[in-house]
Amino acid sequence: MLIFEHQRISANGRLEIGGCDTAALAAEFGTPLYVMDETAIRNRMRAWHSAFNALYPTGIAYASKAFLTTAMVRIVEQEGLNLDVASGGELYTAVKAGFPADRLVFHGNNKSDDELEMGLRHNVGRLVIDNFHELERLNAFAGARGMKQGVLIRCTPGIDPHTHRLIRTGQEDTKFGFSIKSGDAAEAARRIEASPSLELTGIHCHLGSNLMDATSHLDAVDVMVAFLARLQRDINRTLSELDLGGGLGVRYLPDQRPVSVETFAGSVVPNLIETLDKHGAGRPRLGLEPGRSIVAEAGTTLYTIGAVKEVAIPSAPGKRIYVNIDGGMSDNPRPQLYEARYSAILANRANESPDTQVTIAGKHCETDILISNTDLPMPHPGDILAVQTTGAYNHSMASNYNRLARPAVVLVREGTADLIVRRETLEDIVARDIIPDRLRA
Repeated sequence: MLIFEHQRISANGRLEIGGCDTAALAAEFGTPLYVMDETAIRNRMRAWHSAFNALYPTGIAYASKAFLTTAMVRIVEQEGLNLDVASGGELYTAVKAGFPADRLVFHGNNKSDDELEMGLRHNVGRLVIDNFHELERLNAFAGARGMKQGVLIRCTPGIDPHTHRLIRTGQEDTKFGFSIKSGDAAEAARRIEASPSLELTGIHCHLGSNLMDATSHLDAVDVMVAFLARLQRDINRTLSELDLGGGLGVRYLPDQRPVSVETFAGSVVPNLIETLDKHGAGRPRLGLEPGRSIVAEAGTTLYTIGAVKEVAIPSAPGKRIYVNIDGGMSDNPRPQLYEARYSAILANRANESPDTQVTIAGKHCETDILISNTDLPMPHPGDILAVQTTGAYNHSMASNYNRLARPAVVLVREGTADLIVRRETLEDIVARDIIPDRLRA
């Protein structure tokens, strides 16, 4: 069983998060329901800031792709972090919530003209250039506005991190960024330096997601600092920023042990300082972009159990018990995309012994297995299932597959639950549909 900080099992055997009874939350707000623990989110943000800034000047930018709502933007702003956005929609959410534009970092490997213009219009602090086509267009748009836009070059350091093949981004064969090895990253810097409308402030990389230790980041420090030093000699000036992206992993299962933020900082920063000194690369401000490691463990999804079905199978133990829930791959596609594994609890019977092996199945017209072969007390229709570590890439990747309405999101803190995203209605689902006149006859 996986129980996180600010969670507990109450005297009546129910899972509580942030002082709120999860069975009561399910009754009040319905299921499926995303529950986000505000205190856990703020504590993680503070841990990142303090662990790194105690050792080296560091700007922490929350990677909004993990989980973003206007309420989340307010938390990021209040905690003093920067905000990493990667689309017009994420940028618009930040703007609507009043986030300071100079603390925005705008990513994306294929930004549209509208998105580039939107970034310029709102004076984003840093725009990360991903390819030559984007460089040329941004230069033209900024020139037409008579402005000078601060930019970072996204570099491909040629590092293959040890994570699922579908969430690796630092290797040579990737859609992201300019290759250092091929010389494209250096050429991008030369073109930016020649532009009167772009100002190169530094270089950036991102290696991949859910990394369990600092090994890949230490490799990245070696490659990125060496390139930074060479680049600074080529352009004959010092760059002020070195961004190593995000990617630190979290606990999805009880036996997983990702390195702590404090240990991560204690590994990365001394190596960074030593490598900067070795190459005579100065002291650029370090940038980091954690997302999953801030919100994943702060999120729990609640489901209501429906049909429970036992089927015969040829292998031991000779049967499988399917426990069907009222959600699945439309609110959490990660098991289908990345073979992601999760831990679950019966929220209304959390003090009972997990003595029955079951498989948690979603309600969609696919295989839609959320969790295979997990141990729970024997579930019954009407029980509330709590799936842990769903704060990252669940709400943000949700869909309307089978025309299911996307779930509500509640923010819990010290016994109070606030609705921050309302549940979609069936009317919402058809609201953008249009029937042409020729089909009305």
